[in-house]
Amino acid sequence: MTLTRRELFKLGAGGTAALFLGFDVTPVLAQSRALKISKTTETRSTCPYCSVSCGVIIHTLGDKAKNVTPQVVHVEGDPDHPINRGTLCPKGASLYNEILNDRRLLKPQVRRPGSDHWEDIPWDQAITEVARHVKTLRDVTFKEKDDQGNTVNRFESMAFTGGCTDTNEFNYLVVKSMRSLGVCYLENQARV
Repeated sequence: MTLTRRELFKLGAGGTAALFLGFDVTPVLAQSRALKISKTTETRSTCPYCSVSCGVIIHTLGDKAKNVTPQVVHVEGDPDHPINRGTLCPKGASLYNEILNDRRLLKPQVRRPGSDHWEDIPWDQAITEVARHVKTLRDVTFKEKDDQGNTVNRFESMAFTGGCTDTNEFNYLVVKSMRSLGVCYLENQARV
């Protein structure tokens, strides 16, 4: 009989509990996991941390009514995912704590020149300011022709980096948008 390390620890913990407490804890341990996620909704997703793109299952509680935000109660590796087959690295395993972190930013913030603090701004204002900065930078640094007089239409002072959880559709739109601005430097986290 060969035991894995995990089975050995389970056997040791169960045997110790049975010895000291006088009862078998195996059914209790099996049921505790089932109770934790019994009434949850499973959502399959991708871990956002690196370019490996491991599959995760996010368990949420909520009645799916309008204007109700589901509450995340458990995150685990997806055993059916071909990349990680249910395993997660320490960063992926801490995804639950990242989702429910009370310090997580939920609004855009800006730190103005000379200021010593960050201030919350509305999304519309953030989008407007980013667009204004991009337009100003492009107007100042756009190259229509190179040194030999060839038409190049380059915006070399800006770059774009995509993430590993971006969809193909999103990446398609990003490339079209960036190329239409003249951006030459496009990269994706999945290739880094």
